[in-house]
Amino acid sequence: MLNQRPAAGPRTPGTATRGETVPTVPPAEKAARETAVDVAALLERGRTLATPVLRAAIDRLAPPMDTVSAYHFGWIDADGKPTAGDGGKAVRPALAVLSAEVTGAAPEVGIPGAVAVELVHNFSLLHDDLMDGDEQRRHRDTVWKVHGPAQAILVGDALFALANEVLLELGTVEAGRATRRLTTATRALIDGQAQDISYEHRDRVSVEECLEMEGNKTGALLACASSIGAVLGGADDRTADALEKYGYHLGLAFQAVDDLLGIWGDPVSTGKQTWSDLRQRKKSLPVVAALAAGGSASERLGEMLAADAKSSDFANFSEEEFAARAALIEEAGGREWTADEARRQHAVAVEALDAVDMPDRVRAQFTALADFVVVRKR
Repeated sequence: MLNQRPAAGPRTPGTATRGETVPTVPPAEKAARETAVDVAALLERGRTLATPVLRAAIDRLAPPMDTVSAYHFGWIDADGKPTAGDGGKAVRPALAVLSAEVTGAAPEVGIPGAVAVELVHNFSLLHDDLMDGDEQRRHRDTVWKVHGPAQAILVGDALFALANEVLLELGTVEAGRATRRLTTATRALIDGQAQDISYEHRDRVSVEECLEMEGNKTGALLACASSIGAVLGGADDRTADALEKYGYHLGLAFQAVDDLLGIWGDPVSTGKQTWSDLRQRKKSLPVVAALAAGGSASERLGEMLAADAKSSDFANFSEEEFAARAALIEEAGGREWTADEARRQHAVAVEALDAVDMPDRVRAQFTALADFVVVRKR
């Protein structure tokens, strides 16, 4: 169990402004890092190296799963026409490719790992969108909305199978080790989604339970992405475990920021509805921390959310009603606590790199990716 800080305490009410980023490092230090590492180029490198292999894997699928997958990845529109859609941030492929360089191997060694992790990640997105009832992802309709629930389930299953194929067909000892880490991470990811769904039906969830769920749902796969290239490059378990620790805590930081954006994020940037997590009654970190804080705002929020769970008109709530709930979360300290937690998890992630021998250039890139994950608007 991670060492947890106390839950949020009361604070002066603030304005529930959407679209703000979460600062993590002092401006001078961050500026120094950014001059040394072009994060956009690092992300683009991972995307560029992984995409051809990813497309080739998708081409193996039987129709219409191949075209449904292509739509999900943003390669075609709903009519099957090619498009330069938003395929996501590509953090996981970037980490997988970068981790290969820890061992002195070429970045290309990490490509099968990058593709496998990306396939598992998108398997989870397809299923999560359906289970959560999300109608928008990356600024357009989700797969289940366009192609139906059955296709979303089948294509998700197919992507998971492809992930294992891509690794195992390498036929090496390292590929077997990498596959074991990927399947372990996938099981944790599924555990996290099951926890997330169950928490929606509970009046109260502890901060510890929420962090455990988010560690499974987000931290496990980022941990795998951060180590899988190194494993394919021949890294020993000690090195891979240290890189996984970096990725796990980076995942917790990433999810903390996602939780902030799920309530206060700008829909233009996130591609989701306003107050999206509140609409789904998610027990995300800001909500859980606010409920655990005590004080009048926390009590009023608890009463309001309990009434929401019994309301037959919840789906028709106005923007103002969701804004009022967001304001109470902020007043109780949930927003500030979550931002602090993102910073803390970021610091733990970066510190984990100290246990790994690697070129200074690679270390700087890992650190810059950690900064990017936590300071973002989508």
